[in-house]
Amino acid sequence: MYDITLIGGGIMSATLSRLLKELNPNFKILILESQDKLGLESSGAWNNAGTGHAGLCELNYTPEVDGEISIKKALDITESYEISKQFWSYFVEKENIDPTQFIHNVPHMSLVSGNKIPFLRKRYDKMKSHHFYQDMEFSDNINEISKWIPLVTKNRDNPCDLYEDQIATTYIKNGTDVNFGRLTELLIHSSILRGVKLFYKCYVKSIKKSKGNWKIKYKNRGFNKSIESKYVFIGAGGASLLLLEKTNIPESKGYGGFPISGQWLVCKNREIIDKHRVKLYGIAPSGAPVMSMPHLDTRIIDGKKELLFGPFAGFSTKFLRNGSGLDLFKSIKISNLWAMLKAGWNNIPLTKYLVKEVMASFSEKMAELRSFYPDAKDEDWVLQTAGQRVQVIKKDKDKGGILEFGTEVIKSKDGTMSALLGASPGASTSVHIMVKLIEDCFPEMKTTEWIEKMKVMVPSYGKSLIKDENLYMDIKNNNNNALKIVI
Repeated sequence: MYDITLIGGGIMSATLSRLLKELNPNFKILILESQDKLGLESSGAWNNAGTGHAGLCELNYTPEVDGEISIKKALDITESYEISKQFWSYFVEKENIDPTQFIHNVPHMSLVSGNKIPFLRKRYDKMKSHHFYQDMEFSDNINEISKWIPLVTKNRDNPCDLYEDQIATTYIKNGTDVNFGRLTELLIHSSILRGVKLFYKCYVKSIKKSKGNWKIKYKNRGFNKSIESKYVFIGAGGASLLLLEKTNIPESKGYGGFPISGQWLVCKNREIIDKHRVKLYGIAPSGAPVMSMPHLDTRIIDGKKELLFGPFAGFSTKFLRNGSGLDLFKSIKISNLWAMLKAGWNNIPLTKYLVKEVMASFSEKMAELRSFYPDAKDEDWVLQTAGQRVQVIKKDKDKGGILEFGTEVIKSKDGTMSALLGASPGASTSVHIMVKLIEDCFPEMKTTEWIEKMKVMVPSYGKSLIKDENLYMDIKNNNNNALKIVI
């Protein structure tokens, strides 16, 4: 009998196991992972953008509504990311870990052109007024922009086909790049040292409530096995929906999933890689999913600088890179069929976009890259498969079914079963998500003992970094020092 079983060996289970072991060292915790290594799916370094999502450069987090820029979502994401950095700071200091194994300072930039420049200017003015973004800079001067992104502006007065008109950018130096795969390994290995059990190559076949506990049947290296657990968390990336459906909890009814695959163009030329030093985000094409915002990204993976462009969205019926082509069809139930059909009908532009992306050749993908970097040569780049995402589909009383592009935690009424569905910016906000889950599912979080322990791991716990500038500045400085984020 286990107190807690976590299904999936990614960043979410890694974070939850480590938090819970700090809150109650006596918890008996088991992690079941289907692969033979940790963090091979969504958490893997090559399967995501590695952006420490803090609302600094992602234009979709600051929509313009009736002529006004809303930064509410950006503020929430920035605060959530600072919560993650607080826990990571606590973790590396307690474990005496070198944080440069998983996090580095990489400035974040946004790039627009023509009629989008007034939007970027208004966005900058609004964000700059808040203490989260007081270091943000704006420029529409090509000479100044060239200092930040020389590959983009080289040999042209007005950049590229995509940006035929004047361009403008915002630049904020305190952005980060994160290797979530490596962070996952560090967190789980630390949990193992504290008694957490980890089983690899486990394929869950059923999850049923039995006599007040959850009975999980799984296959491990050809043998059928089972365990019982008081509490279960499903954090299995794209596979979470299929596993959640096995629980048959009422709260799971009506949820569906839409799988979107991805690819990167990866630079092979070290000279070119060394010339780009930022994460540069543009605007997603019309009809494209939010995850398809084009970006030319500096990455630090296993101590080596890399340069990626993309992602190029695609479609696969798999829910994981290592999943089955039958995953999508297995997920369709009577309870979610209508929502999935309506969501598909309501997102025809997305379908057309994905068809176009799937059919695009290497040459066409290189042409998109040249809209950012005009001198890009085919021989310097290689196409590489990225991670598989499953976007949440759920019932909607007005539209029948809607497609969500964030993350959502589904919980049973008694709080003993929960699952995380969805994608970005999940990894960056993993600590915030897991802290909220603990609050909702573990009554002990209301006790003074747990509250005080949480405040040690997350010093701003119970307070607002959005409202308290002095607290934020102290937290940010402490985080930067602990994580060796040198601005």
